[in-house]
Amino acid sequence: QVQLVESGGGLVQFGGSLRLSCAASGSISSIIDMGWYRQAPGKQRELVADITSGGSTNYADSVKGRFTISLDNAKKTVYLQMNSLKPEDTAVYYCNAQVYTGVVDGETWWGWGQGTQVTVSS
Repeated sequence: QVQLVESGGGLVQFGGSLRLSCAASGSISSIIDMGWYRQAPGKQRELVADITSGGSTNYADSVKGRFTISLDNAKKTVYLQMNSLKPEDTAVYYCNAQVYTGVVDGETWWGWGQGTQVTVSS
């Protein structure tokens, strides 16, 4: 089994910064990709950014130039540096990961963390 544990959320003022972390543990032989999604009240969960084990990244248009995703493969941890935060960034942020488990050759696991609240005050 694989677990994803997020940290780093909180309350920040407009224009401030936060750094989210998500550590993967358990039956993992290697990371395929990891990412961050968010869900605001009354809205669908949406992709914020994701990154492959090779370092290829993808960002939502709304966060380009403000957020940076990075991955430490050795620590199996993904980070999201969020700068110039806006009230519309307020949401629960969820970590997502796809990994090779190493239990059975080629077996993969895909799942979510528990979420961390980010609130940006105006």
